[in-house]
Amino acid sequence: MKTLAFIQNINLTEIVILACIILLFFGAKRLPDLIRSVGKSCREFKKASGAAESSVESTK
Repeated sequence: MKTLAFIQNINLTEIVILACIILLFFGAKRLPDLIRSVGKSCREFKKASGAAESSVESTK
């Protein structure tokens, strides 16, 4: 996955800066809801990609 290769080059300082920017945009009260919805979206994506992968495997 070359599209996500940039994630390997992120250091701690950049993560802290990114977290501060997200905190400024969304605020401390909405941040837990935002994180919860991102987690839910990731679970749904993994579930859908697993279903698609098993569908492809069954057609072989």
